[in-house]
Formats: sequence, C-alpha cells, structure tokens
Amino acid sequence: MSAGEFYRACALAEVPEEGAIGVEIAGVPVAIIRAEGEIFALRDVCSHEEVPLSEGEVYDHTVECWLHGSCFDLRSGKPTGPPATKPVPTYQVKVDGEDVLVALPD
Repeated sequence: MSAGEFYRACALAEVPEEGAIGVEIAGVPVAIIRAEGEIFALRDVCSHEEVPLSEGEVYDHTVECWLHGSCFDLRSGKPTGPPATKPVPTYQVKVDGEDVLVALPD
C-alpha cells in the first residue's frame, strides 16, 4: 500500500475504546478502530459480504463481521476466520492532536 494524502477522519474522542466507527473519506468507506490502545483504519466493507465492518465486534487486533463472523487482522487486513478469504485494504493512520488522520492510496 502506498500512502497518499492524509485526510481528517474523525476526532479521536469519537472512536470508542475497543470499538469502531464508520466514516467516509473522499467517497471511500473507512472503519476507524481502536484496539489494544492503537488506532487502525481499513476499508469499511467486508470482503465476504458487502456490509460495514465498523458494525462488528472488536477484540485483540481483530474485527469480526456481524453478518457471518468473518474475522480480519486490523494490522494487515488479512482474514483470520472464515468465511472470508480475501483481505480488506488497510490505511496508514496518524493521530494529530485530537484528530485521527487517514492516508488513502493514490
């Protein structure tokens, strides 16, 4: 993944502890997830069924899709549990003061 321009995604305070919110950045659905004290960003669409991952459960470094239980590693986007077999894109994140910034690929 090559990082492009950083965009403001949300306020850090909006991201729940061990949870997620869904935002749209430049027309791209993005899940902003806090897990294990870190902030992650990935495409907010399950690769198995097109539903928002931000509505799923977050634990360890994993998000579990609420529909069929597909699990994805927040660090790589790779599926860690069926039925998903394809990864979801991840995005570079940085926290700037009280804001969460996400870099979308060029």
